[in-house]
Amino acid sequence: MQELLERKKGLHRTILIVDDEFVEREMLGAMLNDLYEIKFAENGVLALDIIRQNKLTLSLIILDLHMPELDGYSLLKIIRADSELRRIPVIVLTAEKGAEVESLQLGAADFITKPYDVPDVIRARVSHSIELAENSIIIHETERDSLTGLFNKEFFFEYGKRLDNQNNMPMDAIVLDINRFHMVNELYGRAYGDLILKKIGNSIHDLVLRTGGLACRSGSNTFGIYIPHLENLTEELSEYIKKINEGIETQKISVRMGIYSDDGTPMDMEHRFDCARLTCRKLRNSYETCYDFYNAELHSKELHEERLINDMDKALAEKQFKVFYQPKYSIKGEKPVITSAEALVRWFHPEFGMVSPGAFISLFENNGLIQKLDRYVWNEAAAQIRLWKDKYDKYIPVSVNVSRVDVFNPKLCEILTDIAKDNGLSTEKLLLEITESAYTDNSQQIIDTIKNLRDNGFKIEMDDFGCGYSSLNMLTSLPIDALKLDMKFIRNICSNQKDYRLVEIMIEIARLLEVPVIAEGVETKEQLDLLKKACCDIIQGYYFSKPLPADEFEKLLEA
Repeated sequence: MQELLERKKGLHRTILIVDDEFVEREMLGAMLNDLYEIKFAENGVLALDIIRQNKLTLSLIILDLHMPELDGYSLLKIIRADSELRRIPVIVLTAEKGAEVESLQLGAADFITKPYDVPDVIRARVSHSIELAENSIIIHETERDSLTGLFNKEFFFEYGKRLDNQNNMPMDAIVLDINRFHMVNELYGRAYGDLILKKIGNSIHDLVLRTGGLACRSGSNTFGIYIPHLENLTEELSEYIKKINEGIETQKISVRMGIYSDDGTPMDMEHRFDCARLTCRKLRNSYETCYDFYNAELHSKELHEERLINDMDKALAEKQFKVFYQPKYSIKGEKPVITSAEALVRWFHPEFGMVSPGAFISLFENNGLIQKLDRYVWNEAAAQIRLWKDKYDKYIPVSVNVSRVDVFNPKLCEILTDIAKDNGLSTEKLLLEITESAYTDNSQQIIDTIKNLRDNGFKIEMDDFGCGYSSLNMLTSLPIDALKLDMKFIRNICSNQKDYRLVEIMIEIARLLEVPVIAEGVETKEQLDLLKKACCDIIQGYYFSKPLPADEFEKLLEA
């Protein structure tokens, strides 16, 4: 492009006048021939041939709209669609007011009305259009990625925001990323990697030319595409991906595309691309070409989860987490009797209200924060056991959850022992629930940890028994003091004989291991009667009581 500009500076700039009226052509030529070299064409077909032959030297095209063979509108569309020709500015000749707007939308730089303006006005319009086009070439050369020819990120967003302000048109944002591109460079060399980038850049360039959009290379192997909104974008995507993959050995690479499809929500360009980027990131490490659309509901959920993570430390400090207690009843005698309780945490958030444990427990388990919450609950439960002992002169053991993350903490036994001592408790008063699935993660390490806890006096309850797929051989070696049946096994025992028989078998296994059985999730008298018939030891569930704050739990003790 710089060479092209240098060549033009050394001679008169060349203008092509396209009009089927001889007199019109001559009149315009006479107005401009002292400043420019003039070429003429009497129809669109001849003009297109001249344009292609002189594409490097033409500075401007003056184009009549109404001509035989190939009219001005059609020629303008051809010029606009050609990546080499579209840099040449076009001024249209028209006497129709409506044609001016349509021509500008098709990419015309300006228009000259018929009958013609005074010569000085026409010269000014021609000079201005040429100057703007040449300045644009210089700007675009400094604002383009040297490898792919696409815009760089900064100019892309600046240009896109200007278009949004001018057109107010619904737009779709696409972020395209090459999976594991660093491995492509390492396995096949940087030259091959650059070739891949060039080919993808060319395919994206063709895509935005067809759709009237714009694109950039926004990172080493990431591209941004901004195109007018398409209602049938889902149907078009397979064709887009096919075009992008053309000429590329797709067994060596795969791409992923995160898409924000305009839904009418007011949103600026950068926010659209934030949404598309987030969606693209979720497809990371996919080994096949794939795409996904931004989901506002899912994004809102993720923002909510991020907020919960950020608020956790403050919530612990302010005691927004409250420990509730669900009683466990022994059903071995004639009358059910409270023997212990399970500590269950609730979060009373100052903004969100009561946050369900289902919304934060698994979230904290996934990022390791569960250790902080567990320690908080252990301390609260131990303090409550002490308070009840002082108030009722009776110990009510409380079971607390020990997550898989906790079990791998080498100081777990020390932490729990200190909590018990700090509250004046013997360790057997703090019951530890460990889910069965934890035993299958790294069985020997967990068994060693649990043996150490039991050696220090703690009682271990295997939670969710029946869900972790423990082998029968493994069960005989597990150090446990109780089996706790998962509630999903209890749910249908009254209506499904197989479910009831399965519960009977698990209770028989507990008898073989010489440990008591706790059934949770008991909600009806019928379930209670069947479990008693099967010789279950302890019952927990809404039939007796929901989880309660400590003061309400005390009413059950007093009753």
